[in-house]
Amino acid sequence: MFICEKFGINGNIFETNILNLSVVLGVLVYYGRIVFSDIINSYKLTIMKKLQEAENRFLETENSLLIARKNFEIAKQKADEIRNQSMVLSKQTYKSLLENIDNEVKLLNLTNATIIKSEEEKSINEICQNLTNVALEISIEKLKSKRLNSRKQKKIISRKISKLMSKKIIYR
Repeated sequence: MFICEKFGINGNIFETNILNLSVVLGVLVYYGRIVFSDIINSYKLTIMKKLQEAENRFLETENSLLIARKNFEIAKQKADEIRNQSMVLSKQTYKSLLENIDNEVKLLNLTNATIIKSEEEKSINEICQNLTNVALEISIEKLKSKRLNSRKQKKIISRKISKLMSKKIIYR
């Protein structure tokens, strides 16, 4: 007989050794319970540790979220303040620019008026000078045609000049 033939399932309860089986089962249950208890406790500790870590991360994340919300509100308030300040500053700058433009326009108008008045005075002086020269030339021609001596000529010229001075036609 071969060894392989000795192995197999025997369905007869009386032929099998119930005592041996119960002892083997008892030993398995007793030692298996300790091993399984250790494994289950190890899993329990691992799960508890992971739960505690997850809870700590959740609390940290919640705190970070609160801080981020506070920072967001502060940033939002600062942005509003900056926006308001920029509006006020832009209005002030706009007013200042308008005032500067008005001042520049007034200054330009005053300068233009001064230049025009100066040019008018210059033109009047030039015309008076030309009229004086023409009158002098005409007088000289008349005197030459009348053949007056130099003394009489000086006397007539002096009289005419003093007459013109009294009327304020000649400007000095």
